[in-house]
Amino acid sequence: MIRTPLTELLGIQHPIAASAMGYVSGPRLVTAVCNAGGLGILASATMSLAELRSAISETAAGTNRPFGVNIRADAPDAGERVAAVIGARVPIVSFALAPRPELIAALKDAGVVTIASVGARRHAEKVAAWGVDAVIATGGEGGGHTGAVPTSLLIPQVVDAVDIPVIAAGGFFDGRGLVAALAWGAAGLAMGTRFLLTSDSPVADEVKRVYLTAGLDGTVVTRRVDGVPHRVLRTALVDRLERGGRAATLLRSARNAMRFRSLWWTGAPISG
Repeated sequence: MIRTPLTELLGIQHPIAASAMGYVSGPRLVTAVCNAGGLGILASATMSLAELRSAISETAAGTNRPFGVNIRADAPDAGERVAAVIGARVPIVSFALAPRPELIAALKDAGVVTIASVGARRHAEKVAAWGVDAVIATGGEGGGHTGAVPTSLLIPQVVDAVDIPVIAAGGFFDGRGLVAALAWGAAGLAMGTRFLLTSDSPVADEVKRVYLTAGLDGTVVTRRVDGVPHRVLRTALVDRLERGGRAATLLRSARNAMRFRSLWWTGAPISG
């Protein structure tokens, strides 16, 4: 068992967190991670407010260990979600985007540990000044939406810039990665895809096989999905998007972003 400022802050056994992944990080996976001694985080961005309340209750019933809820700071009902988390006595909240100072203040007044995700040193400095308790610094090797700075460069920069625990993320998948993160000064690490591939993940086995058979060049960072850098599996569909013209790409990105936003606001399922 490795003790770090992160395990002390969160009351967990191991300095390992499972990143909040939409449609993946539900009660089943979060409960399993927490019961194993790490930090599981519910991904609320793809849940309605009612679904979030239900997921919190189910998770609390499945573990007596600390767990977290991830909230998109730009959600129109972010304040309501914060209130729901506080009311349910969830001990930890993480934010996918920089949280507004008033959200941080409300959580801190309620004794909730607040974590913000960052992709650059200046982002870490900003949210640390606002009072967050820790940051998740995600390097360019991360899956999903990611920044441009390589993990090996970002983590030491952020560690040097702030006096709060730094959780390293972006390309980690085993114990060697944890050793590297600790050597760079981080207090722990967060992994997404590694937990997506576990038996407690709700992802279909056939999809997991696609991930497992992909080589080191099997992913690509593209703006063609929703207009911002996004690491995805390299597929025939992604290749077509990458070959598309600029005007068509901008239109598709805007349409997809607005479609996701409307579905996320209503809690409707995404298909296609």
